[in-house]
Amino acid sequence: MSELNFIVKRLKIITVFIASLFSFSQLGFAQGTQKTFETRKADVIEILKKNVANGLPGAAISFSSPQGDWTYSEGYANLENKQPLTNDNLHYLQSVSKLYMAVAILKLSEEGKIKLSDDISKYLDPKQAGLLTTRGITVKMLLNHTSGIPEYATKPKFVTFVLEHPLQTFDVWNCVYMVKNEPLDFAPGTQYAYSNTNYTLLSLIADKITGNHVKYLEKVIFKPLGLTQTHYLTAANYRKIEGIADSYWDVLNIEKPANITNIQKVNVASLRGDDGIVCATSDAVKFMKGLVQGKILKPETLALMQQFVSKDGRKRYGLGLEYYDLGTTYAIGHSGGGIGAGCVLMYLPELDSYVFLATNFTTLIESKISTKCQSIQTDILMALFM
Repeated sequence: MSELNFIVKRLKIITVFIASLFSFSQLGFAQGTQKTFETRKADVIEILKKNVANGLPGAAISFSSPQGDWTYSEGYANLENKQPLTNDNLHYLQSVSKLYMAVAILKLSEEGKIKLSDDISKYLDPKQAGLLTTRGITVKMLLNHTSGIPEYATKPKFVTFVLEHPLQTFDVWNCVYMVKNEPLDFAPGTQYAYSNTNYTLLSLIADKITGNHVKYLEKVIFKPLGLTQTHYLTAANYRKIEGIADSYWDVLNIEKPANITNIQKVNVASLRGDDGIVCATSDAVKFMKGLVQGKILKPETLALMQQFVSKDGRKRYGLGLEYYDLGTTYAIGHSGGGIGAGCVLMYLPELDSYVFLATNFTTLIESKISTKCQSIQTDILMALFM
């Protein structure tokens, strides 16, 4: 693997878990009635134990359905000290943070403080954002990844900085500087292409309107929903947040995961909008429930979020929401992956069910462990709903 490809994967630039864990295909299921809730839980526990035995340091799930609610953790928060992973441990949301960022922007829209049709030049300093403010890109195009703005994390200058300063936090504008005068990948509004830069810019727009988008998220999302185990990591607080599960990567591919917690934590604490949030598993489900049940946004806004753009004939992305085709049913939500963690948060409307699954092992880089555990998400969904 080239040095560039190596570091690109380190920087969590892929939203869907392409490489290994948490990838799934059409399942073709519908929830049956032949299994009790206790049986379903027992089946999931068996799956989690199997995957921990296959090399995952830890894995955790929170589930809510008409049958009941359940949260469970298996494995270790710290392998070296054999510290068990518990339901109170915090997990990195990675790109699931984009869903929170989108909700904040849509909340500002409901408050009349921003219009989705506004050109981003209305909110971004042209001296800092460069040519991005002259190309007719709207706020909505950032939300659904139709802006054409390139991915900052693939730029050699950014790669070089991270390689040379792996334990140093950086300003979010450093990400924007990588692409501010670069050609667009396509004309705004004409195509779909996932880019972390879109949500980095949304965080800066929210800062312009609110003064501090982190505090705004706490005000309009965390506190109203009672998310007491949810935190936005920053350069100022990332060393102080307790309970985050340690992060692991089998660097040498010898089925002996290495602890890369410091690199993981610094990287996440430096990112805004496209990443940055950690939470307990139950808090992730609580957030998704609050969103779906209209506790944060109006019904018409939630409907707007589900206007999915398509690519290659498949629904892909709405306003902060990914679409998952599961065969005979579907889910909405978001996934996230990093060099030492990964998760997926889903709501299945036709089954009125919520699932959050997280691990403290890399979900981006292929390895012997990831190969052994590659069916974990499919297995769990089948156990819960078949």
